[in-house]
Amino acid sequence: MGPMRAACRFAQGLAAAKLLGAVTRVTVDLYGSLALTGMGHATDRAILLGLSGKEPATIDPAEMDERVETIRQMRRLRLADEREIAFDESCDLLWQRATLIPPEAKTQHPNGMRLRAWRSAGVVLREEIVFSIGGGFLMADGETAAQKTVAATTLPYPFANAAELLETAKRAGLRVDELMLANECALSGLDAAEVQRRILHIWSVMLGCMERGMATEGILPGGLKVRRRAHRLAAKLSAAQSESAPEPLAALDWLTVYAMAVNEENAAGGRVVTAPTNGAAGVVPAVAQYYLRFIPSADKTGLLRYFLTSAAIGILYKENASISGAEVGCQGEVGVACSMAAAGLVAAQMGTNGEVEHAAEIAMEHNLGMTCDPIGGLVQIPCIERNAMAAAKAVHAARIAMQEPEEHKVSLDQVIRTMYLTGLDMQSRYKETSLGGLALNNIEC
Repeated sequence: MGPMRAACRFAQGLAAAKLLGAVTRVTVDLYGSLALTGMGHATDRAILLGLSGKEPATIDPAEMDERVETIRQMRRLRLADEREIAFDESCDLLWQRATLIPPEAKTQHPNGMRLRAWRSAGVVLREEIVFSIGGGFLMADGETAAQKTVAATTLPYPFANAAELLETAKRAGLRVDELMLANECALSGLDAAEVQRRILHIWSVMLGCMERGMATEGILPGGLKVRRRAHRLAAKLSAAQSESAPEPLAALDWLTVYAMAVNEENAAGGRVVTAPTNGAAGVVPAVAQYYLRFIPSADKTGLLRYFLTSAAIGILYKENASISGAEVGCQGEVGVACSMAAAGLVAAQMGTNGEVEHAAEIAMEHNLGMTCDPIGGLVQIPCIERNAMAAAKAVHAARIAMQEPEEHKVSLDQVIRTMYLTGLDMQSRYKETSLGGLALNNIEC
Protein backbone atom coordinates (compact mmCIF):
# COMPACT_ATOMS: atom_id res chain seq x y z
CA MET A 1 0.00 0.00 0.00
CA GLY A 2 2.82 2.42 0.87
CA PRO A 3 4.70 1.89 -2.41
CA MET A 4 1.47 2.25 -4.40
CA ARG A 5 0.70 5.56 -2.70
CA ALA A 6 4.29 6.74 -3.15
CA ALA A 7 4.28 5.92 -6.86
CA CYS A 8 0.90 7.59 -7.35
CA ARG A 9 1.98 10.69 -5.45
CA PHE A 10 5.17 10.90 -7.53
CA ALA A 11 3.25 10.64 -10.80
CA GLN A 12 0.64 13.15 -9.69
CA GLY A 13 3.42 15.49 -8.57
CA LEU A 14 4.87 15.43 -12.07
CA ALA A 15 1.44 16.25 -13.48
CA ALA A 16 0.87 19.09 -11.01
CA ALA A 17 4.26 20.59 -11.90
CA LYS A 18 3.38 20.28 -15.61
CA LEU A 19 6.42 18.06 -16.20
CA LEU A 20 4.68 15.07 -17.75
CA GLY A 21 5.34 16.24 -21.28
CA ALA A 22 9.08 16.20 -20.67
CA VAL A 23 9.22 12.71 -19.09
CA THR A 24 10.61 9.97 -21.30
CA ARG A 25 11.26 7.34 -18.65
CA VAL A 26 10.53 6.55 -14.98
CA THR A 27 12.65 4.24 -12.84
CA VAL A 28 12.01 2.89 -9.36
CA ASP A 29 14.68 1.38 -7.07
CA LEU A 30 13.58 -0.69 -4.07
CA TYR A 31 15.81 -1.24 -1.03
CA GLY A 32 15.92 -3.28 2.14
CA SER A 33 12.75 -5.13 3.05
CA LEU A 34 10.91 -3.75 0.03
CA ALA A 35 13.51 -5.38 -2.21
CA LEU A 36 13.76 -8.64 -0.27
CA THR A 37 10.04 -9.36 0.22
CA GLY A 38 8.46 -6.94 -2.22
CA MET A 39 7.72 -9.60 -4.82
CA GLY A 40 5.76 -11.60 -2.26
CA HIS A 41 3.97 -8.45 -1.10
CA ALA A 42 2.98 -7.56 -4.71
CA THR A 43 5.03 -4.37 -4.49
CA ASP A 44 5.80 -4.60 -8.21
CA ARG A 45 2.09 -4.62 -9.07
CA ALA A 46 1.45 -1.78 -6.63
CA ILE A 47 4.09 0.42 -8.24
CA LEU A 48 2.77 -0.18 -11.76
CA LEU A 49 -0.72 0.78 -10.61
CA GLY A 50 0.50 3.75 -8.59
CA LEU A 51 2.50 5.21 -11.47
CA SER A 52 -0.67 4.84 -13.53
CA GLY A 53 -2.39 7.21 -11.10
CA LYS A 54 -4.32 4.62 -9.08
CA GLU A 55 -4.88 4.85 -5.31
CA PRO A 56 -5.46 1.84 -2.99
CA ALA A 57 -8.70 3.21 -1.58
CA THR A 58 -10.39 3.91 -4.90
CA ILE A 59 -9.18 1.39 -7.47
CA ASP A 60 -11.55 -1.47 -8.23
CA PRO A 61 -9.75 -4.67 -7.12
CA ALA A 62 -11.45 -6.55 -9.96
CA GLU A 63 -9.64 -4.48 -12.58
CA MET A 64 -6.12 -4.65 -11.12
CA ASP A 65 -5.02 -7.90 -12.77
CA GLU A 66 -6.03 -6.74 -16.24
CA ARG A 67 -4.33 -3.35 -15.84
CA VAL A 68 -1.08 -4.88 -14.65
CA GLU A 69 -1.10 -7.52 -17.37
CA THR A 70 -1.66 -4.88 -20.06
CA ILE A 71 1.30 -2.83 -18.81
CA ARG A 72 3.51 -5.91 -18.80
CA GLN A 73 2.49 -7.10 -22.23
CA MET A 74 2.76 -3.68 -23.90
CA ARG A 75 5.74 -2.57 -21.79
CA ARG A 76 4.06 0.81 -21.60
CA LEU A 77 2.03 2.66 -18.97
CA ARG A 78 0.01 5.87 -18.78
CA LEU A 79 1.90 7.96 -16.24
CA ALA A 80 -0.61 9.61 -13.85
CA ASP A 81 -3.22 8.21 -16.27
CA GLU A 82 -2.25 11.02 -18.68
CA ARG A 83 1.00 10.47 -20.58
CA GLU A 84 1.96 7.14 -22.09
CA ILE A 85 5.61 6.17 -21.70
CA ALA A 86 7.65 3.01 -22.15
CA PHE A 87 8.10 0.96 -18.98
CA ASP A 88 10.12 -2.24 -18.97
CA GLU A 89 10.20 -3.82 -15.50
CA SER A 90 13.50 -5.59 -16.19
CA CYS A 91 15.35 -2.27 -16.33
CA ASP A 92 12.92 0.28 -14.86
CA LEU A 93 11.88 -1.51 -11.63
CA LEU A 94 15.07 -2.52 -9.83
CA TRP A 95 15.25 -4.74 -6.73
CA GLN A 96 18.35 -3.59 -4.82
CA ARG A 97 18.43 -6.65 -2.56
CA ALA A 98 22.03 -6.17 -1.46
CA THR A 99 21.45 -2.64 -0.15
CA LEU A 100 19.42 -1.94 3.00
CA ILE A 101 19.08 1.86 2.65
CA PRO A 102 19.39 4.11 -0.43
CA PRO A 103 23.10 5.09 -0.28
CA GLU A 104 22.49 8.86 -0.25
CA ALA A 105 19.50 8.75 2.14
CA LYS A 106 19.41 10.73 5.38
CA THR A 107 16.59 8.64 6.86
CA GLN A 108 17.51 5.19 8.16
CA HIS A 109 14.49 2.95 7.55
CA PRO A 110 14.57 -0.45 5.82
CA ASN A 111 11.56 0.21 3.57
CA GLY A 112 13.09 2.70 1.16
CA MET A 113 12.39 3.44 -2.50
CA ARG A 114 13.85 5.93 -4.97
CA LEU A 115 11.71 7.23 -7.82
CA ARG A 116 13.21 9.06 -10.78
CA ALA A 117 11.68 10.76 -13.78
CA TRP A 118 14.09 11.15 -16.70
CA ARG A 119 14.06 13.85 -19.38
CA SER A 120 16.53 11.90 -21.49
CA ALA A 121 19.34 9.42 -21.02
CA GLY A 122 21.44 10.58 -18.09
CA VAL A 123 19.28 13.64 -17.32
CA VAL A 124 17.05 13.35 -14.22
CA LEU A 125 14.01 15.61 -14.27
CA ARG A 126 12.81 14.84 -10.73
CA GLU A 127 13.91 12.44 -7.99
CA GLU A 128 12.36 11.44 -4.68
CA ILE A 129 13.47 9.08 -1.91
CA VAL A 130 10.50 7.86 0.11
CA PHE A 131 10.10 5.41 2.98
CA SER A 132 7.07 3.20 3.60
CA ILE A 133 6.80 3.24 7.39
CA GLY A 134 3.82 0.91 7.85
CA GLY A 135 0.07 1.06 7.40
CA GLY A 136 0.37 2.88 4.07
CA PHE A 137 2.06 5.87 5.74
CA LEU A 138 4.97 7.51 3.95
CA MET A 139 7.94 9.58 5.07
CA ALA A 140 10.11 11.65 2.76
CA ASP A 141 13.87 11.34 3.10
CA GLY A 142 15.13 13.56 5.90
CA GLU A 143 11.65 14.07 7.33
CA THR A 144 11.26 13.31 11.02
CA ALA A 145 8.34 11.77 12.85
CA ALA A 146 7.94 15.05 14.73
CA GLN A 147 7.45 16.91 11.45
CA LYS A 148 4.69 14.47 10.49
CA THR A 149 2.87 14.84 13.81
CA VAL A 150 -0.02 17.29 13.89
CA ALA A 151 0.82 20.27 16.06
CA ALA A 152 -0.62 19.69 19.52
CA THR A 153 -2.15 23.17 19.54
CA THR A 154 -4.64 22.11 16.85
CA LEU A 155 -6.22 19.53 19.16
CA PRO A 156 -8.49 20.25 22.12
CA TYR A 157 -7.10 17.24 24.00
CA PRO A 158 -3.48 16.63 22.95
CA PHE A 159 -1.54 13.63 24.26
CA ALA A 160 1.88 12.21 23.51
CA ASN A 161 1.73 8.94 25.43
CA ALA A 162 -0.70 6.71 27.31
CA ALA A 163 -0.12 8.44 30.65
CA GLU A 164 -1.00 11.79 29.12
CA LEU A 165 -4.02 10.27 27.38
CA LEU A 166 -5.39 8.95 30.68
CA GLU A 167 -4.62 12.15 32.58
CA THR A 168 -6.11 14.41 29.92
CA ALA A 169 -9.26 12.28 29.74
CA LYS A 170 -9.55 12.30 33.55
CA ARG A 171 -9.24 16.09 33.78
CA ALA A 172 -11.85 16.56 31.06
CA GLY A 173 -14.17 13.89 32.47
CA LEU A 174 -14.17 12.02 29.16
CA ARG A 175 -13.87 8.45 28.01
CA VAL A 176 -11.02 7.77 25.58
CA ASP A 177 -13.45 7.47 22.66
CA GLU A 178 -15.09 10.81 23.54
CA LEU A 179 -11.68 12.49 23.67
CA MET A 180 -10.74 10.96 20.31
CA LEU A 181 -13.99 12.08 18.71
CA ALA A 182 -13.42 15.67 19.86
CA ASN A 183 -9.86 15.61 18.51
CA GLU A 184 -10.96 14.11 15.21
CA CYS A 185 -13.65 16.77 14.77
CA ALA A 186 -11.13 19.53 15.45
CA LEU A 187 -8.53 18.02 13.14
CA SER A 188 -10.88 17.30 10.24
CA GLY A 189 -13.21 20.27 10.58
CA LEU A 190 -16.17 17.86 10.48
CA ASP A 191 -18.98 17.56 12.98
CA ALA A 192 -19.36 14.48 15.17
CA ALA A 193 -22.12 12.97 13.05
CA GLU A 194 -19.98 13.09 9.91
CA VAL A 195 -16.93 11.64 11.65
CA GLN A 196 -19.09 8.81 12.96
CA ARG A 197 -20.56 8.25 9.50
CA ARG A 198 -17.05 7.93 8.06
CA ILE A 199 -16.05 5.48 10.78
CA LEU A 200 -19.05 3.34 9.90
CA HIS A 201 -18.02 3.54 6.24
CA ILE A 202 -14.62 2.11 7.21
CA TRP A 203 -16.47 -0.65 9.04
CA SER A 204 -18.53 -1.36 5.93
CA VAL A 205 -15.32 -1.81 3.91
CA MET A 206 -13.96 -4.16 6.58
CA LEU A 207 -17.21 -6.10 6.63
CA GLY A 208 -17.28 -6.38 2.84
CA CYS A 209 -13.74 -7.72 2.88
CA MET A 210 -14.69 -10.26 5.55
CA GLU A 211 -17.73 -11.40 3.58
CA ARG A 212 -15.70 -11.80 0.37
CA GLY A 213 -13.15 -13.83 2.27
CA MET A 214 -15.78 -16.16 3.67
CA ALA A 215 -17.45 -16.55 0.27
CA THR A 216 -14.31 -17.27 -1.79
CA GLU A 217 -12.59 -20.61 -2.27
CA GLY A 218 -9.43 -21.66 -4.08
CA ILE A 219 -5.65 -21.33 -3.92
CA LEU A 220 -3.95 -18.09 -2.91
CA PRO A 221 -1.56 -16.64 -5.50
CA GLY A 222 2.20 -16.66 -5.04
CA GLY A 223 3.40 -20.22 -5.46
CA LEU A 224 3.04 -21.66 -1.95
CA LYS A 225 -0.29 -23.21 -2.98
CA VAL A 226 -1.94 -22.16 0.27
CA ARG A 227 -5.61 -23.06 0.20
CA ARG A 228 -8.18 -20.57 1.43
CA ARG A 229 -9.78 -21.92 4.60
CA ALA A 230 -12.24 -19.28 5.79
CA HIS A 231 -15.02 -20.41 3.43
CA ARG A 232 -14.72 -24.05 4.46
CA LEU A 233 -14.53 -23.23 8.17
CA ALA A 234 -17.55 -20.91 7.98
CA ALA A 235 -19.59 -23.56 6.18
CA LYS A 236 -18.62 -26.17 8.75
CA LEU A 237 -19.54 -23.91 11.66
CA SER A 238 -22.87 -22.95 10.09
CA ALA A 239 -23.78 -26.60 9.54
CA ALA A 240 -22.84 -27.57 13.09
CA GLN A 241 -24.82 -24.65 14.46
CA SER A 242 -27.99 -25.73 12.70
CA GLU A 243 -27.66 -29.39 13.63
CA SER A 244 -26.96 -29.33 17.35
CA ALA A 245 -26.75 -27.27 20.49
CA PRO A 246 -24.22 -24.42 20.41
CA GLU A 247 -20.66 -25.58 21.00
CA PRO A 248 -19.09 -23.78 24.00
CA LEU A 249 -16.20 -22.33 21.97
CA ALA A 250 -18.15 -21.56 18.80
CA ALA A 251 -17.56 -17.84 19.30
CA LEU A 252 -13.80 -18.45 19.25
CA ASP A 253 -14.14 -20.50 16.07
CA TRP A 254 -16.08 -17.72 14.37
CA LEU A 255 -13.48 -15.20 15.52
CA THR A 256 -10.88 -17.33 13.74
CA VAL A 257 -12.98 -17.38 10.57
CA TYR A 258 -13.43 -13.61 10.57
CA ALA A 259 -9.71 -12.90 10.97
CA MET A 260 -8.61 -15.47 8.41
CA ALA A 261 -11.20 -14.32 5.88
CA VAL A 262 -9.81 -10.79 5.93
CA ASN A 263 -6.20 -11.88 5.71
CA GLU A 264 -6.88 -14.32 2.92
CA GLU A 265 -8.34 -11.38 0.99
CA ASN A 266 -5.18 -9.43 1.78
CA ALA A 267 -3.01 -12.31 0.60
CA ALA A 268 -5.01 -12.43 -2.63
CA GLY A 269 -4.53 -8.72 -3.30
CA GLY A 270 -8.06 -7.67 -2.34
CA ARG A 271 -9.04 -4.45 -0.61
CA VAL A 272 -8.47 -4.36 3.15
CA VAL A 273 -8.36 -1.60 5.74
CA THR A 274 -4.88 -1.14 7.17
CA ALA A 275 -5.53 -1.29 10.89
CA PRO A 276 -2.72 -0.89 11.59
CA THR A 277 -1.16 -2.60 8.52
CA ASN A 278 -2.12 -4.87 5.63
CA GLY A 279 -0.43 -7.90 7.17
CA ALA A 280 -2.33 -7.37 10.44
CA ALA A 281 -5.59 -6.23 8.85
CA GLY A 282 -7.68 -9.17 10.12
CA VAL A 283 -7.50 -8.56 13.86
CA VAL A 284 -9.46 -5.33 14.38
CA PRO A 285 -12.39 -6.25 12.08
CA ALA A 286 -12.57 -9.79 13.49
CA VAL A 287 -12.89 -8.55 17.07
CA ALA A 288 -15.43 -5.92 15.97
CA GLN A 289 -17.58 -8.62 14.36
CA TYR A 290 -17.14 -10.82 17.45
CA TYR A 291 -18.44 -7.92 19.56
CA LEU A 292 -21.49 -7.40 17.38
CA ARG A 293 -22.39 -11.07 17.16
CA PHE A 294 -21.52 -12.47 20.57
CA ILE A 295 -21.80 -9.64 23.10
CA PRO A 296 -25.50 -9.32 24.04
CA SER A 297 -25.33 -5.56 24.71
CA ALA A 298 -23.60 -4.78 21.40
CA ASP A 299 -24.88 -1.89 19.31
CA LYS A 300 -23.70 0.73 16.80
CA THR A 301 -22.72 3.15 19.56
CA GLY A 302 -20.48 0.50 21.08
CA LEU A 303 -18.94 -0.15 17.68
CA LEU A 304 -18.05 3.53 17.38
CA ARG A 305 -16.47 3.43 20.84
CA TYR A 306 -14.50 0.39 19.67
CA PHE A 307 -12.99 2.07 16.63
CA LEU A 308 -12.27 5.44 18.24
CA THR A 309 -10.49 3.77 21.16
CA SER A 310 -8.58 1.40 18.89
CA ALA A 311 -7.40 4.40 16.91
CA ALA A 312 -6.09 6.10 20.06
CA ILE A 313 -3.98 3.05 20.90
CA GLY A 314 -2.72 2.80 17.31
CA ILE A 315 -1.59 6.43 17.49
CA LEU A 316 0.43 5.71 20.64
CA TYR A 317 2.36 2.94 18.90
CA LYS A 318 2.88 4.84 15.68
CA GLU A 319 4.17 7.97 17.43
CA ASN A 320 6.26 6.29 20.14
CA ALA A 321 7.45 3.09 18.46
CA SER A 322 6.65 1.65 15.03
CA ILE A 323 3.97 -0.26 13.10
CA SER A 324 6.44 -1.51 10.50
CA GLY A 325 7.37 -5.20 10.44
CA ALA A 326 10.52 -4.22 8.55
CA GLU A 327 11.58 -2.01 11.45
CA VAL A 328 10.47 -3.89 14.60
CA GLY A 329 9.18 -7.28 13.47
CA CYS A 330 5.62 -8.57 13.57
CA GLN A 331 5.13 -7.31 17.13
CA GLY A 332 4.73 -3.92 15.43
CA GLU A 333 2.02 -5.23 13.13
CA VAL A 334 -0.01 -8.12 14.59
CA GLY A 335 1.05 -7.15 18.12
CA VAL A 336 -0.16 -3.59 17.69
CA ALA A 337 -3.39 -4.78 16.06
CA CYS A 338 -3.99 -7.09 19.03
CA SER A 339 -3.39 -4.22 21.47
CA MET A 340 -5.74 -1.91 19.54
CA ALA A 341 -8.51 -4.51 19.38
CA ALA A 342 -8.23 -5.43 23.06
CA ALA A 343 -8.54 -1.79 24.13
CA GLY A 344 -11.39 -1.21 21.71
CA LEU A 345 -13.33 -4.22 22.96
CA VAL A 346 -13.14 -2.93 26.54
CA ALA A 347 -14.38 0.50 25.44
CA ALA A 348 -17.19 -1.04 23.39
CA GLN A 349 -18.43 -2.71 26.59
CA MET A 350 -18.19 0.56 28.55
CA GLY A 351 -15.06 -0.41 30.44
CA THR A 352 -13.17 2.32 32.26
CA ASN A 353 -10.22 4.21 30.75
CA GLY A 354 -7.93 2.36 33.13
CA GLU A 355 -9.26 -0.98 31.89
CA VAL A 356 -8.75 0.18 28.29
CA GLU A 357 -5.09 0.93 29.01
CA HIS A 358 -4.67 -2.34 30.91
CA ALA A 359 -6.12 -4.42 28.05
CA ALA A 360 -3.84 -2.75 25.51
CA GLU A 361 -0.84 -3.42 27.76
CA ILE A 362 -1.70 -7.09 28.32
CA ALA A 363 -2.20 -7.70 24.61
CA MET A 364 1.19 -6.29 23.61
CA GLU A 365 3.03 -7.76 26.58
CA HIS A 366 2.31 -11.21 25.19
CA ASN A 367 3.33 -10.34 21.63
CA LEU A 368 6.76 -8.96 22.52
CA GLY A 369 9.56 -10.29 20.37
CA MET A 370 7.36 -11.63 17.58
CA THR A 371 9.41 -11.96 14.42
CA CYS A 372 8.36 -11.14 10.88
CA ASP A 373 9.61 -14.01 8.72
CA PRO A 374 6.98 -14.78 6.06
CA ILE A 375 7.76 -17.83 3.94
CA GLY A 376 8.65 -16.77 0.43
CA GLY A 377 8.01 -13.14 1.39
CA LEU A 378 4.29 -13.84 0.99
CA VAL A 379 1.81 -12.55 3.55
CA GLN A 380 0.39 -16.05 4.02
CA ILE A 381 2.43 -18.27 6.37
CA PRO A 382 2.42 -17.57 9.29
CA CYS A 383 0.56 -14.30 8.75
CA ILE A 384 -3.00 -15.53 8.16
CA GLU A 385 -3.15 -17.81 11.20
CA ARG A 386 -1.26 -15.23 13.23
CA ASN A 387 -4.15 -12.79 12.77
CA ALA A 388 -6.58 -15.39 14.08
CA MET A 389 -4.40 -16.06 17.13
CA ALA A 390 -4.03 -12.33 17.83
CA ALA A 391 -7.79 -11.78 17.60
CA ALA A 392 -8.34 -14.48 20.24
CA LYS A 393 -5.59 -12.98 22.38
CA ALA A 394 -7.24 -9.55 22.12
CA VAL A 395 -10.54 -10.92 23.42
CA HIS A 396 -8.71 -12.69 26.24
CA ALA A 397 -6.77 -9.53 27.17
CA ALA A 398 -9.99 -7.51 27.29
CA ARG A 399 -11.63 -10.07 29.57
CA ILE A 400 -8.66 -10.16 31.94
CA ALA A 401 -8.52 -6.35 32.13
CA MET A 402 -12.23 -6.05 32.91
CA GLN A 403 -12.15 -8.76 35.58
CA GLU A 404 -9.17 -7.39 37.54
CA PRO A 405 -8.54 -4.18 39.50
CA GLU A 406 -7.20 -1.38 37.35
CA GLU A 407 -3.87 -1.25 39.20
CA HIS A 408 -1.15 -3.23 37.44
CA LYS A 409 2.62 -3.31 37.61
CA VAL A 410 3.50 -2.63 33.96
CA SER A 411 2.11 0.39 32.11
CA LEU A 412 1.19 0.60 28.45
CA ASP A 413 3.91 3.21 27.92
CA GLN A 414 6.51 0.83 29.35
CA VAL A 415 5.34 -1.96 27.07
CA ILE A 416 5.39 0.31 24.00
CA ARG A 417 8.93 1.38 24.81
CA THR A 418 9.95 -2.23 25.39
CA MET A 419 8.43 -3.29 22.07
CA TYR A 420 10.36 -0.60 20.22
CA LEU A 421 13.69 -1.41 21.86
CA THR A 422 13.12 -5.14 21.31
CA GLY A 423 12.52 -4.42 17.64
CA LEU A 424 15.71 -2.40 17.35
CA ASP A 425 17.66 -5.23 19.00
CA MET A 426 16.13 -7.85 16.69
CA GLN A 427 18.45 -9.09 13.95
CA SER A 428 17.42 -7.80 10.53
CA ARG A 429 16.83 -11.28 9.14
CA TYR A 430 13.84 -11.59 11.48
CA LYS A 431 12.30 -8.29 10.32
CA GLU A 432 10.41 -8.84 7.05
CA THR A 433 13.41 -9.89 5.01
CA SER A 434 12.58 -13.62 4.67
CA LEU A 435 16.25 -14.32 5.44
CA GLY A 436 15.65 -16.20 8.70
CA GLY A 437 13.16 -18.02 10.90
CA LEU A 438 10.31 -19.84 9.19
CA ALA A 439 11.23 -18.38 5.82
CA LEU A 440 14.68 -19.98 5.97
CA ASN A 441 13.71 -23.27 7.61
CA ASN A 442 10.87 -24.18 5.29
CA ILE A 443 12.82 -24.52 2.05
CA GLU A 444 11.38 -27.23 -0.18
CA CYS A 445 14.04 -29.38 -1.81
